Amino acid sequence: MKRSLKEIAEALGARLVGDGSVTVGGVASIAPASPDDLVFVADEKYLAQALQSSAGAVIAGEFAAASSSSKPLLISAHPKLTFARAARWLQEQSSEKMPPKVNSGGVHATAVVSPSARLGAGVVVEARTVVADRVEIGEGTLIAAGAVVGSEVKMGRGCRIYPQVTIYPGTTIGDRVIVHAGAVLGSDGFGYVRDRDGRYEKFPQVGRLVIEDDVEIGANATIDRGALDETRIGRGTKIDNLVHVGHNCHIGEDVVIAAQTGLSGSIVIENGVVLGGQVGIGEHARICEGVMLGGQGGVLPNKVLRGKGVAFWGTPAKPVREYLKQLAALARLGKK
Repeated sequence: MKRSLKEIAEALGARLVGDGSVTVGGVASIAPASPDDLVFVADEKYLAQALQSSAGAVIAGEFAAASSSSKPLLISAHPKLTFARAARWLQEQSSEKMPPKVNSGGVHATAVVSPSARLGAGVVVEARTVVADRVEIGEGTLIAAGAVVGSEVKMGRGCRIYPQVTIYPGTTIGDRVIVHAGAVLGSDGFGYVRDRDGRYEKFPQVGRLVIEDDVEIGANATIDRGALDETRIGRGTKIDNLVHVGHNCHIGEDVVIAAQTGLSGSIVIENGVVLGGQVGIGEHARICEGVMLGGQGGVLPNKVLRGKGVAFWGTPAKPVREYLKQLAALARLGKK
């Protein structure tokens, strides 16, 4: 479904330069773009390439405003952000016009939905999905094929739960949450008590999992419920594929966690933290607001990393400058 550049500019608050009647229906990178696509340029050195491409229009910064090209421009202070919003807006406009893929009730004939479940307006439940007793699902949410939603799960509006996701009983999910295929939410934490004979007995895992609004969870990620209390994922946090979050973790708002990171139990990750790929953090550690921890960094149990905007690296994690100095010293010793 194509939209005019005039409509897009008004929807996104961008300044239109050129022919506003030009229509586009999607987004692309510069090289493969077609006349139906939008592209973006965040750096002036790529502007000429974008203007010479086949794209229908270019989203760019103020540096492009004086261009003599006939190609229409959408001028924005943050081109990449505007491009992301344009992609989402175009997708939403197309979705509104798409015919339903299920029966008039929104529930596929092969889905199993408990009579006690409450589904809001516009909820879609696809094939072979199970929705258990006393589940509440907000309006406009999609539960894709093969997903399992356990009893007493509460889910907000506009969520996207993709195929084969498993949501354990009692989990609470906010509005506009995206959960990609194969993720498991609210499973038991890894908690055991050893008896006098050295045998392990399971410690109660009776807490819950709370996921706040606008969180995105990657494919095959796993997030444990609390043992006795709760595990909580803060608003706007983005979790990549194959991440594990242990029981009783409290993750703040707008945190980014890259693939294959593993968090032990009872960790606190404060607002705005960035964790690189394959990071490992021991139990009861605290990562303070705005800290950045590089890929394969390791934090020992009970440790605290402080420093808004400070980058840490290595195991045990240290400020990156200190870490690099130590590496240089080791290299010099090796030569001797």
